[in-house]
Amino acid sequence: MDRDDELGDEPEELGAEACLRLLSTVPVGRVVYTEHALPAVLPVSFEVVPDGRLLLAVRRDSATARGLDGTVVAFQADRLDPLTRSGWSVLVHGRADILRDPEQILGALRSGLRPWTDEPDPMFVAVVPELISGRRLSASAHPVPHA
Repeated sequence: MDRDDELGDEPEELGAEACLRLLSTVPVGRVVYTEHALPAVLPVSFEVVPDGRLLLAVRRDSATARGLDGTVVAFQADRLDPLTRSGWSVLVHGRADILRDPEQILGALRSGLRPWTDEPDPMFVAVVPELISGRRLSASAHPVPHA
């Protein structure tokens, strides 16, 4: 028996547009990048902009900012309910670049996008999605009991 059978219903594969719509409903995701030749994962604030790019808010002069600029990254976000064993998960792969255009930076600041840490001068990173995949799992007929 595989893991999907244990969970009940088969996961629904989601198209790119549905994935981007779902991403726009959560404020935090995880970016996967390389730091000192090792994989690194960091939760980041983000938003989906109208052209489909993801804007990530990071601390200026951080290892994360340096590790993201001009590299290929993975980004993942989800919304899961452990009681009903339902929810969705989206994975994006794409190139990340630090925003340098003053108008785009101003737009990100106006939107309220900020890193989770107290950062008076945040840096914004744009991820251009090249591969987008996602899955949705409907509520199980057998919810998990409270512990």
